[in-house]
Amino acid sequence: MGTKRDYYDILGVSKNTSKEEIRKAYRKLALQWHPDRNKTSQANDKFKEINEAYEVLSDPKKKETYDQFGHAAFDPRYAGFGAGAPGGGPFAGGQTRTYKQGPFTYTYTTYGGRAGGPGIEFDFGGFSDPFEIFEQFFGGGYPFGRRETKPRYGLTISFIESAQGCEKTVNLDGEKKTIKIPAGVDDGSRIQFANFDITIDVQPDDTFQRDGVDVFVNHQIPLSMAMLGGTTKVPTIEGEVKLKIRPGTQSGTMVRLRGRGIKKLHGFGKGDQYVRLQVRVPEKLTRKQKELIKEFEEG
Repeated sequence: MGTKRDYYDILGVSKNTSKEEIRKAYRKLALQWHPDRNKTSQANDKFKEINEAYEVLSDPKKKETYDQFGHAAFDPRYAGFGAGAPGGGPFAGGQTRTYKQGPFTYTYTTYGGRAGGPGIEFDFGGFSDPFEIFEQFFGGGYPFGRRETKPRYGLTISFIESAQGCEKTVNLDGEKKTIKIPAGVDDGSRIQFANFDITIDVQPDDTFQRDGVDVFVNHQIPLSMAMLGGTTKVPTIEGEVKLKIRPGTQSGTMVRLRGRGIKKLHGFGKGDQYVRLQVRVPEKLTRKQKELIKEFEEG
C-alpha cells in the first residue's frame, strides 16, 4: 500500500486554516479536477483524493482526530485497537460504499467507534453523501448520473451577467425558451429544469477576478495621488464608486469594499470587493520634474 499524501498538502492549506478557507480551497480544486471538466488521465484519482481530504478536514471532530493520529485514524486495518494502542486508530470496523457510473467510480467508507463506544459516520462536511457536494458547488445535479439522464446544454454568459443575473432566450432543438440565470452563478454551475439541464460557462473578464463570492480588481493611481492623497473612481460590478486615497499610499495596498462582491447563490448577502492599488510611475520626466524629485529626496 503506497504512502498517502498529507490531507493538508492535498488541499494546499495549513493546520491553522479556517473551515471557510478549507472549503474555498476544496471548491477550487474540485472544479479544477472534476472528471466532467478535466479529461486528463489522473483527474479521477486526483478528484477522489481531494474529496477524501475535504471529507476529514471540513469536520472539526474528524480534523482533530486526524491531527492526533494521522491516516491511521481512518484505516480499517487498525480496527479494534484502542486510541492508546501502538499505531491503533480510534475507529473500529468499516463499511465501504461505492457508486459507479460509466468510467467513474467513487468509494467512501463509514467506520464504527472504539470498542464499546459510539460509532462515527463520515458526513462529508454536512452533505448526506459525496454526490450532494455538487448540489452546492456545481449549482445542482449529480455529475455521475445517479438521477434520470436529461439533455444538457451549455450556455455562455459574461462575468457581469453571472454576477447580476440575466435572462437569455435560447433555441433548444428548434424550440425557443427563456432561461433565467440567477445572480451569483459561477463557471460550471448547472441549472435544472423539468426536461433539460443548462451548464453555465462564464467568460473571463478583463477587469474583475472572482474567488467564491469575493471580487478582486487591480486599479492604477498616479504617483502624485499616492503621495498626496485624493479621490479616484473604481469599477465595481454595479458601476463606478469613488474611493478616497490616503497620502503616502504604497503600491500593492489592498482596499476592501464591503458588500460590493457577488450575491450568495445559496443564502443571503453578498461578498466583498478588494481593490489592489497599483501606483503608476511616469516613464518620461521633464528636466524640471527630475530636478524637483531630486530636491524632494535631498530635502
